[in-house]
Amino acid sequence: KRTGDGGNGTMVSSARSLCISYLVGIATVSSAFQSSHILHTQSSTVQKSHLSNSASDVEEYLAANYPSCSNLLSNNGMKKIIKAEVGFTIFAPNEAAFAALGEKKQNSLGDVRNSEVTEKIALYHVILEPVTADQLFNSGGIVTEGGDVIAERSVSGGFFGVGGKEDGGVTLNGAKVVKSLEFADGTKNGVIHEMDGFISPSTMWRYVDQLRIPGSN
Repeated sequence: KRTGDGGNGTMVSSARSLCISYLVGIATVSSAFQSSHILHTQSSTVQKSHLSNSASDVEEYLAANYPSCSNLLSNNGMKKIIKAEVGFTIFAPNEAAFAALGEKKQNSLGDVRNSEVTEKIALYHVILEPVTADQLFNSGGIVTEGGDVIAERSVSGGFFGVGGKEDGGVTLNGAKVVKSLEFADGTKNGVIHEMDGFISPSTMWRYVDQLRIPGSN
């Protein structure tokens, strides 16, 4: 009987091991699905367009969809963007982002006395090579024409920043990527990332109405 009992015990043990392996397998598949879902959520915001001339089409697209950003860049960096050999990336604050600045800051951007600060803010929203949504998602930061910007994966839910989960999005200096549009014309690629805020450092606003940025050339 002891031998028989031992055999049953072995069978039970094997059954338990098989059950545990099955559950672990389910957990692994579930985890993999969640990870792929996060990437899919990010990728689903991307729109691709094959155009005849990426530079001129981007100018028209910006003017029609992001007029305030178009105005900011037309005076501060659009020539660089058009002449970029391999492509370009524009982080375009949407109209809500400009409205959130308030009237005073909006007026400061258009004041000729702040041309140096305005140009610097604009250049923080430009990279002279294409950077896709997936590249942003997997980066820890970017180097723009204005300077370095921290990139982080956005989090939703939780309580005061605790217990939240990645939602598949990306933030740059706190501003979230709303959607991305890729332009291609056969010779170079252009990317526009719509932002819900400015990605330039908030400290830049300290230098408005001072004619120049301290320490600049």
